[in-house]
Amino acid sequence: MIDKKVSAKGTKARVSFELPAEAAENSVAVVGDFNEWNPEANPMKLLKKGTWKATISLDTGSNYQFRYLLDNQTWRNDEEADAYVPNEFAEENCVLEL
Repeated sequence: MIDKKVSAKGTKARVSFELPAEAAENSVAVVGDFNEWNPEANPMKLLKKGTWKATISLDTGSNYQFRYLLDNQTWRNDEEADAYVPNEFAEENCVLEL
C-alpha cells in the first residue's frame, strides 16, 4: 500500500509504504533513486498491527523509481505503484509520481 500526503505548500509529500507482515521474515527496506538504492537508508518497521511500514518525505513535482528488498535477498514491486518501468536487470521498477 502506498499513501501520499502532500504538504500545505505543495512542495513536499509524506509517502507511507506498507506491506503485510508475511511479506518477509526478518526485514524489509524501501530502496529507490530517492535514497541511491541504499537498503540501509529506509528500513521498514514491523508494526503490532501486522504490517511493515516506512514513511519518507520526498519533493513533489518528480517521479521516483523504487522497489522493496525483502530479507536482503528478494526484490518485490508494489501493486499500487503509479507505473512500472524496465530496469537493467530485465525486471521492472515501480514508479511513484509526485
